[in-house]
Amino acid sequence: MKHKVFVDGQEGTTGLRIHEYLAQRSDIEVLSIDPAVRKDAAERARLLNAADVAFLCLPDDAAREAAAMVNNPRTCLIDASTAHRTSPDWVFGLPELAPQQRERIRAAKRISNPGCHASAFIVLLRPLVDAGIVPAALPISATSITGYSGGGKKMIEQYQRGDDVALTAPRAYALALKHKHVPEMQQHSRLEAKPLFMPIVGNFYNGLAVSVPLHFSQLAPGSDGASIHRAFAQRFEGERFIRVMPLSDPATLEQGFFDVMAANDSNRVDIFVFANATQAVLTARLDNLGKGASGAAVQAMNVHLGLDESLGLQAVSAASGNAR
Repeated sequence: MKHKVFVDGQEGTTGLRIHEYLAQRSDIEVLSIDPAVRKDAAERARLLNAADVAFLCLPDDAAREAAAMVNNPRTCLIDASTAHRTSPDWVFGLPELAPQQRERIRAAKRISNPGCHASAFIVLLRPLVDAGIVPAALPISATSITGYSGGGKKMIEQYQRGDDVALTAPRAYALALKHKHVPEMQQHSRLEAKPLFMPIVGNFYNGLAVSVPLHFSQLAPGSDGASIHRAFAQRFEGERFIRVMPLSDPATLEQGFFDVMAANDSNRVDIFVFANATQAVLTARLDNLGKGASGAAVQAMNVHLGLDESLGLQAVSAASGNAR
């Protein structure tokens, strides 16, 4: 028996990539909407309620409207927008968040897909807060460098036209300090204060790395690079999509520069701890279109349906190898 899946907003970057994952699956029947009626509320409602799983790849307000259309108790919604990521009525779709998170996703009919920056930030901070290494009250700052595909179709078109010299250099944004991922970063990392977050977009298609600086003097007594690295290794032991790299990764130090795109076309997160005697920089690297968006959504769907959560996620890596 095939699972029926509908992607509402399939024309966007996230929706298109979800379709890439699903197209290779023999266990999935993708419900399609006629392009002539793709904005027709009645037809969208029909397909949403006919689906076992429906992905909402829409702006926030449109995602809320779509969720309100669903009255079939069997339909599971996975919302890729920001609309429900801190809602108590929706389960956060990051299976690696906590030991019980997979059971929550399996039982839920409303799942919020994490943001790309947020996923990387949360896997760095949540284990350390839970372990008591990072005090929940500690003010945290973070920087993220990301490819331009995270900005959606309009930004992709701007970069790919190649007619604006300003786009050849990295560009910091969200300078009003109100980036839409900050609420979920704070809530799901169990921080008491909003992190100070500085994202930067670069002239490359996909790839993302979030970095968090720490001073050991502000952490739990006895904290050092080794104890932080050990906490990550223990928390993520056995996780197929999270790879804890060697402490002060020698390969990266030998190269002299960090490769933001090395996790591209995968559903993987790479975690790094670079440390000296008094300080550390924590970095999480992922593909903003994979584990940062569409791959994460399909992983959550697999968990919800009781399937192997890597199903369909490995094959698409090879198929999408030219995405850079």
